[in-house]
Amino acid sequence: MNLSESARIALRSLSANKMRSALTMLGIIIGVAAVVALMAVGRGAQSSIDSQINSMGTNLLFVTPGATTTSGVRSAAGSAETLTYQDALALADPTNAPDVAAVAPEMDAFGQVVYGGNNVDTRVLGVTDQYAIVRNYSVSDGDFITAANVQAKATDVVLGANVASELFTNGQEPVGQYIRINNINFRVVGVLTAKGGTGMGNADDQVLVPITTAMSRLASNRTATGNTISQVSVQVTSKSQITAATQEVTSILETRHHIRNGNDDFTIQNQDSLLASANQITGVLTLFLGGVAGISLLVGGIGIMNIMLVSVTERTREIGIRKAIGATRRHVLTQFLTEATIMSVMGGLIGVGLGAGAAGLMSNVSLGSSSLHAVVQFDSVALACGFALLIGLFFGIYPAYRAASLNPIDALHFE
Repeated sequence: MNLSESARIALRSLSANKMRSALTMLGIIIGVAAVVALMAVGRGAQSSIDSQINSMGTNLLFVTPGATTTSGVRSAAGSAETLTYQDALALADPTNAPDVAAVAPEMDAFGQVVYGGNNVDTRVLGVTDQYAIVRNYSVSDGDFITAANVQAKATDVVLGANVASELFTNGQEPVGQYIRINNINFRVVGVLTAKGGTGMGNADDQVLVPITTAMSRLASNRTATGNTISQVSVQVTSKSQITAATQEVTSILETRHHIRNGNDDFTIQNQDSLLASANQITGVLTLFLGGVAGISLLVGGIGIMNIMLVSVTERTREIGIRKAIGATRRHVLTQFLTEATIMSVMGGLIGVGLGAGAAGLMSNVSLGSSSLHAVVQFDSVALACGFALLIGLFFGIYPAYRAASLNPIDALHFE
């Protein structure tokens, strides 16, 4: 008996008990659908994080202050006030760092932004004109902060998309209007293009002012060497020069900070390390979600084994007759394995369709300022279907073996 004949007999047997077969496949259907949908969510999260990190710019190094130590207890990274605006200017000098293309220092603060009767407590960021180039920012209306604004310590401000919509609720054009930040008048010169949230905050929920203005009007963080800043974003000339640029930046800052023992008071991260860390986290999350969903596949496999055992009992006389007219042990074994496999494969295919549909529905779900994007990939579909097939074979072996081991004489006498 060939495989096609076994499949035809298996389909006829399954169709004779349609409801029971459908309920048996239900465990596989739910399991495969859950694996496909949950892995799509995990892959979507990974893709979203990758795109958000890449939207910060290209070939970037992030230089942040080190950590303070009080009574032997080390605080979180970035808590020390060790980076200054003068450090950033030194890094921007091409004679000091030939592999550095551009430098964008930033000074972080929070403030109350007021226009008329509307007010927003948001992040206020002091930046230079290079910030838009390095961090891939653009304006939807008006202009970005210029070098002249930084030089003149101008009270000009660029609004994030969300801040602009919350302040100017009557449809009024923001550019050219005056707002107040911590009771200081600022003129709106531009509105940023909506960018969405990233792992480093939501670019739409902030306002940008010239860094010199932030230092002189909005903050009082001064050290012996100049005004302290929150971070310096360094754009490298090319991806291949990231290591060289990192060494140049390290050397400049160690010289300026008089560090000789290698115990640096700053931290340098590159974009690739951020991507690798994010991918590692989301990869573990994806595998965890797939593993949780895979448990339901095991339950579905147990259901198949249970029904196949019932089927063997019900068809004992049939097995005896087939053996009596010449069917071998291998023929019986193949027949029942084929039935279990067909149920698994059919359930897997239906589950893939339902899982892809569920992933499509979840892609429209909004999570605050960002949206959930589920990405169905071929490998997750192949994994789910392959696992379903293996489940069918594994849990079908014992019932098939039991059927093939029946003594034909005892089977013919079975009532």
